[in-house]
Amino acid sequence: MSDAAPPAPMIRLTVDGRVVEVPKGANVIQAASALGIHVPHYCWHEKLSVSGNCRMCLVEVGLPRLGTDRKPVIHPDGAPEINWMPRPQIGCATAVAEGMAVRTNSRLVEDCRRGVMEFLLLNHPLDCPICDKAGECHLQQYSVEYGAGRSRFVDEKERKPKRVRLGPRIMLDDERCILCSRCIRFCREIAKDDVLGFFNRGGHTFLGCYPGQDLANNYSLNTVDLCPVGALTSTDFRFKMRVWFLKETDSVCSSCARGCNLTVGAREGVIHRFTPRRNDAVNSDWMCDAGRLNFRWVHDARRLREPVRAGAGGTAWEDALGACRRLLEAAR
Repeated sequence: MSDAAPPAPMIRLTVDGRVVEVPKGANVIQAASALGIHVPHYCWHEKLSVSGNCRMCLVEVGLPRLGTDRKPVIHPDGAPEINWMPRPQIGCATAVAEGMAVRTNSRLVEDCRRGVMEFLLLNHPLDCPICDKAGECHLQQYSVEYGAGRSRFVDEKERKPKRVRLGPRIMLDDERCILCSRCIRFCREIAKDDVLGFFNRGGHTFLGCYPGQDLANNYSLNTVDLCPVGALTSTDFRFKMRVWFLKETDSVCSSCARGCNLTVGAREGVIHRFTPRRNDAVNSDWMCDAGRLNFRWVHDARRLREPVRAGAGGTAWEDALGACRRLLEAAR
């Protein structure tokens, strides 16, 4: 008898005039993604709880209007009449419903995104030329799409600590942090190491470790991948290489038997980093710090680059393989 859970019922809705069916419990971002429509977001991540911090995923949402008979009112063309909510809703926290209609590209939605971007950039430093996240930064990407060409902010920017050591492998630049809380939720929910939190309020809010705590668990570098901006950086990769110079190759981690899927970032034959590659059947979206940093041996000067025979020093490959063959034959 199978213990597999029954499949979730499918919900039918419309996104930007296109019909899609998604499992019950999915949110608007996932429904749009099923149609190839990207809803911008910072704080939402499929494997983490919903926080709704960033407000970047605001969309227009409506439900079918019901008549006096409690049935949807249908237009002559066969389409249901939609009651649009007066205010946009965050897509990450809005679960899909039967007959729901969503607009992701209306003028109101575009204005909301531009407004959110303006607020996020008020105190953000112009660090892109020296930021490790440049080239794979969501804030940089959305600034091009929704940011203004100039700032209307004329007051003094809020100054926050830079180069803050959160742990042995993580460096924090608090001025770049947009308070998405991804790193906090990862440590609490995935790594089970609740050491990060927000302190103070309003524009003075900053990220940090709780008193007497360090971000030192063996999964800490996943917070660097999760960070949508350049607030969290790896002390190992920091200022080492621009990401657009890296040639990325799919591979598998050889550090243990789990075989985490990863991407090798290399340039001109030199490995600069490992990053996890999603495989829900093996490692999900994560990998441990030990496996992630286990590539230095490839270029280590102490690494053996030719066969060595005990007591005899270096030897030719033909001689070494011949000796191995003879030993194996003798062991039969």
